[in-house]
Amino acid sequence: MYIPPAFRDDDRESLKATIRSARLAVLVTATAEGPLATPLPLLLDENEGEHGVIYGHVAKANPQWRAPVLGDGLAVFMGPDAYVTPAWYQTKQETGKVVPTWNYIAVHAHGPIEFFEDADRLLEVVTRLTNLHEGGRSAPWAVSDAPADFIQSQLKGIVGLRMPIMKLEGKRKMSQNRNAADRAGVASGLSSSDRPSDREVAPLIPV
Repeated sequence: MYIPPAFRDDDRESLKATIRSARLAVLVTATAEGPLATPLPLLLDENEGEHGVIYGHVAKANPQWRAPVLGDGLAVFMGPDAYVTPAWYQTKQETGKVVPTWNYIAVHAHGPIEFFEDADRLLEVVTRLTNLHEGGRSAPWAVSDAPADFIQSQLKGIVGLRMPIMKLEGKRKMSQNRNAADRAGVASGLSSSDRPSDREVAPLIPV
């Protein structure tokens, strides 16, 4: 990932927070036939390895898990993002020398990928993923709510993945390269936007 110095995020806790909060990631692998990518919910186990281990699963019909991986795999996690119009910059009034941009947070996790079909390991992964995303509900659904034989039949249709994180890259592009007046304009513009995603970005602008 291209990361200009102003946007580099080397804070491990910040990077892991982005991974934890991302509801959907993209798993990318390089193969002899070209890159393969699959959108997936992934979970981070912070208790394994130096940087943590990523778990998830793909459909057994997905060819990505069968294709030999060249080098490490890549998991892409995105945080809040928003379009930034030049109209919010004080510099627009002063010189007019401004262009649109996009503010966003991204984390790239790299590591060797293991695909597995063991039923017990698969059950553990789907249970942990389910608990992660059901945890905030008033009446959370649990894997154990479904008949055991049904769950076992469902497990036969997926393949698990495990990726120890060997390298983490973080990019936090939040108008840090603009002057204070421009940053204040961006924060104000985003906070008054009709888009909830824009309002989520607004407090992340350093003012």
